[in-house]
Amino acid sequence: MESIELREGDDFIKLSQALKKAGLVENGAEAKTRIRLGEVKVNGETDDRPGRKLVSGDVFVFGKTQIKIV
Repeated sequence: MESIELREGDDFIKLSQALKKAGLVENGAEAKTRIRLGEVKVNGETDDRPGRKLVSGDVFVFGKTQIKIV
């Protein structure tokens, strides 16, 4: 499982930003589209909200890639 570290001082990262940071999409527009199409699961459940706040310990899945927020 891969991981994304929150920036120092940040309590969360938005789901669309996490997809970009992980290199799973090319830009924010693609991230939002993929999320809204139901292609992303957060903590085992499909989430269609690009602005969903992910905190340390959350796990999201896109395709076959699983990413943990640390």
